[in-house]
Amino acid sequence: MVKLPHYVQVANRIEFARLVCALERVPRTSFSFEHEGQYVISVQMDLLKERPIIYYTPAEKSGHYLSYGFKAGNEDSSIVNTITNPTYLYSPIVRVKSLPPSLKQETQRDLESVYDPLELEDLASLVNLSYGFEESPFPLFAFSDGNKWLLGVFMNFNESDKVSYFCHVTLNIEPSKPFLKYSSKDGAEPSFASSVSEHGYSYLKVIKLKDKHPLVKL
Repeated sequence: MVKLPHYVQVANRIEFARLVCALERVPRTSFSFEHEGQYVISVQMDLLKERPIIYYTPAEKSGHYLSYGFKAGNEDSSIVNTITNPTYLYSPIVRVKSLPPSLKQETQRDLESVYDPLELEDLASLVNLSYGFEESPFPLFAFSDGNKWLLGVFMNFNESDKVSYFCHVTLNIEPSKPFLKYSSKDGAEPSFASSVSEHGYSYLKVIKLKDKHPLVKL
């Protein structure tokens, strides 16, 4: 039986553009289609027990590329028809006329298709999970549980493991900057950063969700 996908909305288009473009060796391809009565752009980021996990944000229908870069020190993104700025990254947009039934939203929650929360002690422990992923480091997802913020990554620890985990730390305040910078050489604790321009550091991108992640078992 085909397992229908879960759709998870990110906070806004900048978050989505960072997800598909920032720190990627090659920007991910985005897909545009109508979802719940509005046009969205989306990308599949995971498989949870063979069920696709698709992240999306509302966006206008027109345009062939999603651009991402920095303007005056701030992140900038728009949907454009041509690649014109060599300092920006561009995610190509594939416009889907209509979704097949196999890609329609899962309407009933599968209680077995959830991530088990695995809380880590500190940001350094979360960063240490990134070793071995330097070429295209995984994104960190952030969302509020209604009280505090959770920041983490979705993973399983081997291909035969039937359990997927949300490995996370708990934060007292909302992450205000889009990247987490760290270094294994200076002994400094990981910290949040506004860009990836400071030399001597490695970076993980932070992606904020619109609401609490529906598949994390809290």
